[in-house]
Amino acid sequence: QVQLVESGGGLVQAGGSLRLSCAASGHTFSRYGMAWVRQAPGKEREFVAYISWSGVSTYYADSVQGRFTISRDRAKNTMYLQMNSLKTEDTGTYYCAADLSAYGRRRWRDFSSWGQGTQVTVSS
Repeated sequence: QVQLVESGGGLVQAGGSLRLSCAASGHTFSRYGMAWVRQAPGKEREFVAYISWSGVSTYYADSVQGRFTISRDRAKNTMYLQMNSLKTEDTGTYYCAADLSAYGRRRWRDFSSWGQGTQVTVSS
């Protein structure tokens, strides 16, 4: 298993920016893809972004394409989500997850390792 700890959430006005971090430990960080997933109050979790084990390939939900950037730093065992031009609908708890079984981004719901989440609140 891998332990994941998110940080960087907070309260920001619409149009602002935040950078989330996900620190990984307990497993070889560079061997698996990772994802960011969010959950708004009263709604189901939804996919936000995915990055391949190499960092070469990235994928985004249509709702965040062009505004969010996912990246990873192997030396620091950390994944990031840079969020720009934030909207009120981006409000939610953001989770990072590790694709230890190489399911790929479409099976993010099956990922076995999840962090505890970090809250992002975007005010109007």
